[in-house]
Amino acid sequence: QVQLVESGGGLVQTGGSLRLSCVLSGGTFSSYTMGWFRQAPGKEREFVAAITWSGDSTYDEESVKGRFTISRDNAKNTAYLQMNSLKPADTAVYYCAAGLLVVRSALPRPHSYNYWGQGTQVTVSS
Repeated sequence: QVQLVESGGGLVQTGGSLRLSCVLSGGTFSSYTMGWFRQAPGKEREFVAAITWSGDSTYDEESVKGRFTISRDNAKNTAYLQMNSLKPADTAVYYCAAGLLVVRSALPRPHSYNYWGQGTQVTVSS
């Protein structure tokens, strides 16, 4: 059974940085496309970034491009989301997700992913 565990969330001031981690267990991490999504109170879950098994990455252009960086370490079964220049609008619960054989056009779609973590809260104060 594949399990995902996120960590690294917290409270940070505007302009600060956080690095989220997501550890996958119970499966072959290097085979999975990893995604990060977020959900703010009263809003739908939205795509943040994804990285394929081969290391190709994509981002939500409007909201995080240039500030967030997704990466993966296959030796550690871990995906990361480095978040810089944080804004109050980035406040949300951040979820990591894992999926197999996700085509590039489907990366932003939650239904493309088979497994989800429990989420980690990120709060950016103004």
